Amino acid sequence: MPKFPQIKVKLVGEDGNAFAILGRVSKALRRGGIEKTEIDAFLQEAMSGDYDHLLWTVMEWVDAR
Repeated sequence: MPKFPQIKVKLVGEDGNAFAILGRVSKALRRGGIEKTEIDAFLQEAMSGDYDHLLWTVMEWVDAR
C-alpha cells in the first residue's frame, strides 16, 4: 500500500524519462494537497538511486498505474 494511495499517477503510455516521472508525481502530490516538506522528501528519496530505485520509490508513495 503506497504512502498516499489517494494520489493516482499514470505511468504506462507516458514519457518514461526520469525527470518527466519526477515532475508528474510531484505535480500530482501538489494537486493532492500534500505538504511541500513531504514532496521534497519524495524527491530526495527518488533521486538517491538509479532508475529502478526511482520507480520503486514512486510505487511506495503513490498509486502508480
